Amino acid sequence: MKSLGTYISKHLASFAAFLLILVLINVILFGMTFYHTVSEDYGESSPRAMLEMTSTAATTEGLPDNAVQKLRQYNIWAMYLTPTGKCFWTLDVPEEVPQNYNIQDVALFSKGYLEDYPVFVWNTDEGLLVLGYPKNSYMKITSNYYSIEAIQKIPLYVTGMLGMDVLCLFLAYYFSKRRIIQNTEPIVDAIETLADGKPASLHVEGELSEIAGSVNKASQIISRQNEARANWISGVSHDIRTPLSMIMGYAGRIAANETTSNTVREQAEIVRKQSVKIKELVQDLNLVSQLEYEMQPLHKEKIRLSKLIRSYVAELLNSGLSDAYTIEIDVAPEAENAMLECDARLISRAVNNLVQNSIKHNPQGCKILLSLKNTGEALTLTVADNGVGLTPEKLQELEEKPHYMESTDERLNLRHGLGLLLVRQIVEAHDGSMKIESAPMQGYEVTLSFSLLLKRRKSNNVSPHSK
Repeated sequence: MKSLGTYISKHLASFAAFLLILVLINVILFGMTFYHTVSEDYGESSPRAMLEMTSTAATTEGLPDNAVQKLRQYNIWAMYLTPTGKCFWTLDVPEEVPQNYNIQDVALFSKGYLEDYPVFVWNTDEGLLVLGYPKNSYMKITSNYYSIEAIQKIPLYVTGMLGMDVLCLFLAYYFSKRRIIQNTEPIVDAIETLADGKPASLHVEGELSEIAGSVNKASQIISRQNEARANWISGVSHDIRTPLSMIMGYAGRIAANETTSNTVREQAEIVRKQSVKIKELVQDLNLVSQLEYEMQPLHKEKIRLSKLIRSYVAELLNSGLSDAYTIEIDVAPEAENAMLECDARLISRAVNNLVQNSIKHNPQGCKILLSLKNTGEALTLTVADNGVGLTPEKLQELEEKPHYMESTDERLNLRHGLGLLLVRQIVEAHDGSMKIESAPMQGYEVTLSFSLLLKRRKSNNVSPHSK
């Protein structure tokens, strides 16, 4: 996409320009700093300046007091040699330094060192003026000389500049990353929403507006597809409902007709029961699709979840539950009066699906426990049984395939498995979460968590599709 390519190219060009400017600044600063340091060492105490001063003041008899004081100020010793290498005079010459030289000796030390002292010479009409500086003060390379102090400062300069470079690069990286994230985060959020199969509306201007337009176009397509799919499921459900009710009615009359043979009555009862399951399947499928595509209106109100649980259990027990099943309620004191803003009908449906799931998978009977806790941040509702449980493979299959269809016998005792998917959809519609835990012969446990904290709304740049 052109806009994305342009955006990336612009940022890469900006970063390259920044690096170039940074290198140029480094060169300029290093040059100025090094020149300043060297110029200090090459001031009035520099070899050239001191040679000129000393040669002007020197005679074959010696030096005036002001020149002597100047040399001693900088710890410089001196000697004045005749053309044959003998001394006219010396000043503070170290003991290890000879005072008589031949032409070859003069040629050697005039280019470098004399007993490790850096020396500098000046030819006069009378002879050769020699100045010696303290050891380790200058480094002589051929005809040039450099202050060792200045050279020793180079690593410090380099380290300082590298530190500044690292800081500048970090700041450039931080602010560039922050800007890129600010520009692209709405797009990423919108794409993640689309990946979940839900439409999103993206409002981005500038360089990435073309991408925003493409995302919105894809969102519109998904929205139309979801709406068409939900409407189709709703229409099919409605069309099935009427003939299914007729089948159930006729099958019920045949099963209740005592003049009909027992075989026919049994078969009619099977037809009726399976028709009831088909009806429940169609209803669940319709509700799942409405929740998934956000077409199911939520009638939220503040309720005591503990009261809802007790009311559900009382209704279940009054409906004629088999004695093989026992139901217990455990409400923590801190959860007794906790209020939850929710659709009570849907929450009750989710609890019923979990309880019926335990009943269906434990025909021999089991103990079912409904527990409610309040952590201060969330209300957790747990439905657990001590039944046969699930194998790790089956548990993984449930997590990966939330809905399935299986037949338990030759009479098509179907289990459509939409119950858990419907529970998940209901919980997610209430901004909650669902966790499933189970082990073979150790029971089955599902925990529903509902947040009690107000959640921050996402940026206005991305708004979920709503109907």
